[in-house]
Amino acid sequence: MKVCIPTMEKGGLNDMVAQHFGRAPTFTVVDVKSNIVEVLPNSGEHMGGVGHPPEFIADAGTHIMICSGLGPKAVNMFEQFGIDVFVGASGTVHDAIAAWQGGLLNEATDENACKEHREH
Repeated sequence: MKVCIPTMEKGGLNDMVAQHFGRAPTFTVVDVKSNIVEVLPNSGEHMGGVGHPPEFIADAGTHIMICSGLGPKAVNMFEQFGIDVFVGASGTVHDAIAAWQGGLLNEATDENACKEHREH
């Protein structure tokens, strides 16, 4: 099972969770069974590229997205790809995965999506 976390650099399990999902410089994908770590650059349109992060995160075989928070549009895109999203993560990638595994994070819904990311 692969989990993905928006991150600040290329530090693997010790990298810090990025607080702004769409503008995270990287996304760290961790296979929690094999502990194989892959760091993906954010090539989405917010970073000058094309497309949206849920598209290339899904292509990486991700099952679970763990983040601090994200907008309802991203939540809906992940749902379309069959990826479950959990919010409330902080600290390092290792901390975020441990919080998710411990049941300390909330599943993302339209109600708990970031208010500043709502389109009016």
